[in-house]
Amino acid sequence: MSDRLRELAGVLIGYSAGVGPGELVLLEGPVTVEPLIDELYRMVLRAGGHPVTRVAPELEEYLLAEGSDQQVEWVNPALREDIERADVRIVIEGPANTKALTAVDPGRQALVERSRAELRNRYLERALNGELRWVLSAYPTNAAAQDAEMSLAEYEEFLSRAAFLDDGDPVSRWRAFAEELRRVVEFLSAKEELRIVAEGTDVTFAVGGRTWIPADGHENFPDGEVFTAPHESSAEGEIRFTYPAVFRGRQVDDVRLRFHEGEVVEATAARGQSFLEEMIAVDEGARRVGELAFGLNDAITVFTRNILFDEKIGGTVHVALGTAYAESGGENRSALHWDMICDLRSGGEVYADGELVYRDGRFLSA
Repeated sequence: MSDRLRELAGVLIGYSAGVGPGELVLLEGPVTVEPLIDELYRMVLRAGGHPVTRVAPELEEYLLAEGSDQQVEWVNPALREDIERADVRIVIEGPANTKALTAVDPGRQALVERSRAELRNRYLERALNGELRWVLSAYPTNAAAQDAEMSLAEYEEFLSRAAFLDDGDPVSRWRAFAEELRRVVEFLSAKEELRIVAEGTDVTFAVGGRTWIPADGHENFPDGEVFTAPHESSAEGEIRFTYPAVFRGRQVDDVRLRFHEGEVVEATAARGQSFLEEMIAVDEGARRVGELAFGLNDAITVFTRNILFDEKIGGTVHVALGTAYAESGGENRSALHWDMICDLRSGGEVYADGELVYRDGRFLSA
């Protein structure tokens, strides 16, 4: 595993983040990911950057269970300073317990989302202006492996495949994959309207004039999707999400949404209904779609309950309720950004401007 960690750190620093001399690089994660943080620290030094670590135990469970509303809403000024000063921010996920927040009152989690909205918006603003580069990646833990129904060794192999680390020259592979994604972007950029049809799903989005973006490993790693922001009032119809919708440690099963004039007018779930309702009521923008995307990483084939991987599953589409990424042209703003995934590999179809362009998880001509 140590060899793979060095390989992963090298790709993150040299390709994803592109760290250069004199840059301040934040390295963040829970204590479980320290072996990867160690490798990243060394790689930043070799690149001539200034590494700063923010490694801490996972304590949010205590804050949400025992803190007052005022304490839950409080935003650490150090976080604001980090966002303002950093040139690069690398966050590594590696949960020790993915179910730690299962019993937390959904209203408390909604309070967290609202209180962090200003900081999140500033973060995205600096990124949009080219002042801050960021990368989110993952470290294999037993908890993550259990969620994915794998052994730890199987999960390590899965992560390595998803990130092309066993390819011999992963950076060249990512650059070639980036070209494939750009071809899909070029194809979709000429379309005005997309209609997605699958079991329990028939929903339409207007995308004309919006920017499609290839996600090629520079902000998420591993990566592999193309995304945009649909017009805010355009979503019409219903969609049933194939996989559980996982957000902030909570799982909601069999989510079904019905849209009218861009807004969720009906939301149901087989399990987690109260959490679903609380999240889409966080603010006005939480009921609208901020992102529409196609997962295109064929090295990711199974659901893991980690959105970093799951939204890239080849042959899927995902919709995010809440805030849109400004670079895609979206105007919706919210404290929420919740990705939900619909598998199109078995009978799913996508029509662009009335023409069938995608079937069974594959574009027909892109």
